[in-house]
Amino acid sequence: MVSSPPPPVTAAAPPAPRLGRVTFIAAVAALGGFLFGYDSAVINGAVTGIQHHFGVGAGRTGTIVAVALLGSALGAAVAGRLAERVGRLRVMRMAAVLFAVSAVGSALPFSAWDLGAWRFVGGIAIGLASLIGPTYIAEVAPPEYRGRLASFQQAAIVLGITASQLVNWAIAQGADGRSEGALGPLGAWQWMLLAAFVPAVLYFVLSTRIPESPHHLVARGRLAEAGRAVRDIEGPGSDADARLAEIARSLRDTHKPRVRDLFGGRAGLLPVVWAGIGLAVFQQLVGINVIFYYSSVLWQSVGIDQSGSLLISLSTSIVNIVGTVVAMLLIDRVGRRPLALAGSLGMAVSLALAAWAFSGTTGSGDDIGLPDLQAGVALVAAHTFVFFFAASWGVVLWVMVGEMFPLRIRAAAISVATAFNWIANWAVSESFPALSEWNLSAGYVIYAAFALVSAFFVAFAVTETKGTRLGGG
Repeated sequence: MVSSPPPPVTAAAPPAPRLGRVTFIAAVAALGGFLFGYDSAVINGAVTGIQHHFGVGAGRTGTIVAVALLGSALGAAVAGRLAERVGRLRVMRMAAVLFAVSAVGSALPFSAWDLGAWRFVGGIAIGLASLIGPTYIAEVAPPEYRGRLASFQQAAIVLGITASQLVNWAIAQGADGRSEGALGPLGAWQWMLLAAFVPAVLYFVLSTRIPESPHHLVARGRLAEAGRAVRDIEGPGSDADARLAEIARSLRDTHKPRVRDLFGGRAGLLPVVWAGIGLAVFQQLVGINVIFYYSSVLWQSVGIDQSGSLLISLSTSIVNIVGTVVAMLLIDRVGRRPLALAGSLGMAVSLALAAWAFSGTTGSGDDIGLPDLQAGVALVAAHTFVFFFAASWGVVLWVMVGEMFPLRIRAAAISVATAFNWIANWAVSESFPALSEWNLSAGYVIYAAFALVSAFFVAFAVTETKGTRLGGG
């Protein structure tokens, strides 16, 4: 999954008693990350129901799933400018409204194309949430807690993914284990998509209980409101005037990013920009979102019933949480590159084993399956792959792109890397249904090859950023 961390912002430390308030504020902002994960992964359980309801094949299924990623790219592209113009909180509320509208529209479509349009709207919300949550948290978090509070966004994303798979499985159980089964007036797959309405409303309501970013208020000259926001965040005893002066200095000294600043290397872009793009692209080319978007139909394609497939999707989502926690514990101890290298090699082995296992598929049509040995290897390989990804690249990418670029190009370079991440995500998600119909095992060989190449890329093209000071160059 993807999220876009902003340039770090220097902030004064609030008094310790206000940590609870700041934690609440960061948690509310991270609800956008929860919806990001939920809305992007909930389609996994609904795919079979959508195919049955509309009679669509692999090509159109890939488009319905992947079109949300094009919306996400659009949302991420406009989020920064919107946040500067109307404020961080209004962007959060825009995202919440779009999430809610998309949930209702996706649950009640007239056609497959109509469903795709509503998924695109949800994608715009994902793009907005992917940027505004980390931006806002970085601006309100005290320096000594910023790392932990900023990690709320990634934690919320993986929790959202897991919640979507749990909801999908629970709803399917009420419809005889099938997403195409009826559950009251709607199909189970429709309830799955509609369920996102609840956290979307919660996100909107709670966003009214937190203050606007003091950075935005100072930038807009609304100093009285900015002072109230600082006292809300840091406590009534804080020196609001000193904090506002510090923010004003930071804004004066900030270089406005321009895309042309990224050029200058022999290959066009600066080498560090190519390194960031490479990291962003390889994170997706290993096929991680095949697991989160298509695992239900993937397991059904090798003979596991739909209820069992949804349960496996839930279990891999739980492994994703465990791996993310491991990454958060290790990244400052072992460094970014060693963690990424270990993740690449672990993913390559896991994906190669999955490719071998899927090559043993026997039968055709409804009479399809895997021998016991290959079935066991496939299950272990899938879970191991998710763990290695979550414990490395799932976190490493966003930490490194926030640290590796010089300050004068950081914002623009992060935007470019994020755009390439969305594009690679779209390419993998759009192509997988057709690829799996052609040869599922060969598809996993391709993903394993990308994982192996990513290890060489990290070894020879990426510089360690652990312990480096931000704000250079």
